[in-house]
Amino acid sequence: MSDAHPLEALHQQQILGGISAAARDRLSSLTVLGEVDSTNRFLLEGEGFGEAGVHVCVAERQTAGRGRRGRAWVSPGGANLYLSVLRPFAVVPESLQGLSLAVGVAVARAMKSLDVQGIALKWPNDILLADMKLGGILLEMSGRSRGPWRVVTGIGINVHMPVGAGANIDQPWTDLAAHGAHPGRNRLASRVLTEVILAQEQFVEAGFEAFRRDWELLDAIRDREVELHDGSSSRWGTARGVDAGGALLLEVQGRCERVVSGEISLRVVI
Repeated sequence: MSDAHPLEALHQQQILGGISAAARDRLSSLTVLGEVDSTNRFLLEGEGFGEAGVHVCVAERQTAGRGRRGRAWVSPGGANLYLSVLRPFAVVPESLQGLSLAVGVAVARAMKSLDVQGIALKWPNDILLADMKLGGILLEMSGRSRGPWRVVTGIGINVHMPVGAGANIDQPWTDLAAHGAHPGRNRLASRVLTEVILAQEQFVEAGFEAFRRDWELLDAIRDREVELHDGSSSRWGTARGVDAGGALLLEVQGRCERVVSGEISLRVVI
């Protein structure tokens, strides 16, 4: 960390104070931890997070942070933002994939409110800046067949990655500091939580369709050649946006196929 922008510790009251009144009214608890294995796991497996209200966990450091497809999420202490939001759903959301994309829109809105320019979204869950990965979103859930369901949305954003900490990240990445953005982690957490909590409420009422136009404006891969890999095979095509449920529309040899995220990884073909 530079002397001009020293380490800012996370503080529960500072984060709460920056959350909008409308979002705070829906918030049942906010836990700030110095260290945890995973903020998602803390909410999914912890006691006291019932079937009502919104619960949030923010941590200085994760020892077993997770991304999609079982990948580790690099989570050095005091450097970035790691938070999770638990929200109950009466039934399984019609499209968890659509919910993940709606959360991406919410994060982009938070960044815009902090005057961070150039944010884009890469299907299904990447937050990009200057065509490099700035953050990611991971949705996990638990519940019974007839509900209610508890859905946890994990969000990681690179704020000021320590030198060398990202050496093992397997794709081009960046952080806010590299682009001259120093919003402060408490302020960033407040803005992200405000937008995500309100977006989830809107998603329950109107589904992904309420976010589709905004997502398309942020779509980093539309009309680009992409490769999809599911662990055993690959296929190539041209990304043509998303449908009303948040599935990727992939044009292959003149036909448009609908692709759901699942265990698929995607990369842009250079």
